[in-house]
Amino acid sequence: MMDVKAPDTSIDPIKVSVIGNRLDAISKEIGQTMLRTSRSPIFSEARDFVTGVFDHKLRLVAQTAYIPVLMGALPYAVSSIANAFEGDIEEGDIFILNDPYHGNNHPPDITIAKPVFFQNKIRFWSVCKGHHADVGGGGVAGYNPGARSIWEECIRIPPAKLYAAGKLNKALLDTILLNVHLPFLVEGDLHCEVGACTRGERSLILLLEKYGTVMVDAAIDQIFDASERQMRAVIAAVPDGEFEAERLIDHDGINKDKMIKVKVTLRVEGEHITFDFNGSDPQAEGYVNSTIPNTASSAFLALFMSIGSELRFNEGALRVLHVIAPPGTVVNALEPAPVTGCTIASAQAIIESVWLALAQCVPEKVDACWARWCAPASMGFNPRTGRPFGDIHFMCKGGGGASKGLDGWDHLGTVVCAGGLRAPDPELHELVNPYTVLQYEFWPDSAGAGEWRGGMGTIYRWRVEADGIALANFGGGDRPETVPFGLEGGGAAPPHQLYLQKSGQTIEVDTESFYDYDSGDIFEIYESGGGGYGDARRRVIDKVREDVLNGVVSVGKAREDYAVVIDAGTLEVDEAATLALRGAG
Repeated sequence: MMDVKAPDTSIDPIKVSVIGNRLDAISKEIGQTMLRTSRSPIFSEARDFVTGVFDHKLRLVAQTAYIPVLMGALPYAVSSIANAFEGDIEEGDIFILNDPYHGNNHPPDITIAKPVFFQNKIRFWSVCKGHHADVGGGGVAGYNPGARSIWEECIRIPPAKLYAAGKLNKALLDTILLNVHLPFLVEGDLHCEVGACTRGERSLILLLEKYGTVMVDAAIDQIFDASERQMRAVIAAVPDGEFEAERLIDHDGINKDKMIKVKVTLRVEGEHITFDFNGSDPQAEGYVNSTIPNTASSAFLALFMSIGSELRFNEGALRVLHVIAPPGTVVNALEPAPVTGCTIASAQAIIESVWLALAQCVPEKVDACWARWCAPASMGFNPRTGRPFGDIHFMCKGGGGASKGLDGWDHLGTVVCAGGLRAPDPELHELVNPYTVLQYEFWPDSAGAGEWRGGMGTIYRWRVEADGIALANFGGGDRPETVPFGLEGGGAAPPHQLYLQKSGQTIEVDTESFYDYDSGDIFEIYESGGGGYGDARRRVIDKVREDVLNGVVSVGKAREDYAVVIDAGTLEVDEAATLALRGAG
């Protein structure tokens, strides 16, 4: 009788790399399918979604973080779905989830997950999550700044089967569509997500057919171990200690005179990091509360944008990261607190507080503060197309913060997107929405000064071409306490300025607030730039003059912030006056 040998699980490094890169590519294929098949410009233009691949042990193998703040929330959603249907998962099932108290981050981001069967067993999960133009409730495109409970924000979808053994659960789909304002957009984008996960399923099966389950599993284990080793090495280079920092949220939409504190203690111990949010304010009455998936994801994003930027974000890298978020606080709200604003308002404050903590131990690795998002979602009827519409004004992006040796990026997606939020083409924007873009350019003097200046913010103005448009402005950065901070002596950027020109009046627009506008009204946004890094008086004089020539820094600010004297008529540097001014400083 022949001996039965255990399968050979050894695998050479080249095959590990090939399989790892193929898994990454599959996550991108899921995303490309979404881009090409969606109805909503929130998917097709802004790419407000994330895609991922999980193995049969529910471990995050690969993902493409088009909107990175969503990346750390996916594992919670997939685990919630798998646990809810343990023992009741069949080939052809496709699951849906949006409820933030069942593992999702916030309601507009609807998770679709498809188990991938191979040889009659679940081997992978193909997953995507995207921001839908509408999820019902009393809000606009998912945002309800007046909400006091989760039920006022959305239709809640716990883990459920949208398809059961390949058959559409029409009753569930009809229930969802009956409870949203824009059913044709929601239906189209749900089918878009389903198709994207199915595309991922096909590619994963081909991978398994080519290499076999034993080799693929062994490669994944090695990828995880390598990511863990790399993450440990990165953390080991950070000095041990406890580093505290805090940032504020402008307000919650209900109590507009009350700012909300997010506090973190970054605890570095050898090769482990703990994000401890004890000391953060109690959960708010309004919708800026964060769910634990969103808090963890925001903390991880802050780290990976600084000391971990070269690493793969997967199960292995997460093994040495820990989050403590006390229940009942703004960073771990309890049901039924409203939470839709968490992916912007609270996420930005979380990321900024982690960066301020990191700046105390590795300042050369950390960016100065990026501009917070502050812009509206809008919804109504578009007479140009004869259809309802729902959209978010993604063109008004602010500036990124400077870092040691580099100016900040101009006109960049908010920090929760790691800059990846795409601005739509203005002409396409005008085609699908009843707006005419009047002005779209850099805002002079919007960046924080520094040896390396912040990125430029924008001026974005548009005229409304229809009546009865509902608008929800959301985000932050309107208050002096929430402007983008500088680092290592760099200057802060200015607060945002938002105005609604209506019936001959100028209305100052606040964050987390509802507004209505009609044909002929004009909305104006002056979106802040990023914070500066280092003493502005040490900035290269030629760079200051170049900024003045390009119209992004005024002659007055060149003198005031950078101590560079430039003649307003000739735009030449007065070298003697500049040297005297810099010497006096």
